[in-house]
Amino acid sequence: MALPLMAKATAVWLIDNTTLTFPQIAEFCGLHELEVNGMADGEVAVGVKGFDPIANRQLTAEEIKRCEEDPKAKLQLMYNPAAEGETKRKGPRYTPLSKRQDRPSAIAWLVKFHPELTDGQISKLVGTTKPTIQAIRERTHWNIANIQPIDPVALGMCKQVELDAAVAKAVKKKGDDVMSDDERMKLVSTEQSLNMPEEPRMPSNVSGLEAFTLSETKEEEALPDAESLFNLPKGDEAE
Repeated sequence: MALPLMAKATAVWLIDNTTLTFPQIAEFCGLHELEVNGMADGEVAVGVKGFDPIANRQLTAEEIKRCEEDPKAKLQLMYNPAAEGETKRKGPRYTPLSKRQDRPSAIAWLVKFHPELTDGQISKLVGTTKPTIQAIRERTHWNIANIQPIDPVALGMCKQVELDAAVAKAVKKKGDDVMSDDERMKLVSTEQSLNMPEEPRMPSNVSGLEAFTLSETKEEEALPDAESLFNLPKGDEAE
């Protein structure tokens, strides 16, 4: 099923401007119902600006009204010839001229909130160059003072699915690089660890330990009891 552009931003707009049910919005935007519920409560997609699907020719007002009157009805996405073959697109991403000025903000957001992403991944997500990314990382960009981090998904520069996939790949690769082969071999499940034999303990008859134990015991026996020093006989107290 085709999904609308900027799914989360579209869901935010539908929550704020329609009486559609959460399941209807979730199915149309390709989100989980609980995620849509979290958006309505202000716990998810905080700061995401609503994306009007009517003005962007993804829905009609009549289609929204039809589904508002029937909670079981499903929203139908308008056919957009420009989106044909979008999932099969390969090569560097093309950024429209109208959005190129927002590209540094998207890069700054990715660098700040997803430092695990490589320059190559960021370049593919927002269609930029590695020198630009490096300049923003090192804060040597000519306009760094005016760059505000903004979610590239909210800007329409990439899809949430693409961002999630890139982050998951980066996290997995980072974990594999940090962990050595020997450490991977040592990892066992909880069930395996419970069934493993106990590690051998240090024997108690090691040469030299007996003498240390006996001498320590004798010293403890030789020390007088502190309480006995103050418990004097009654005759002595009278004197």
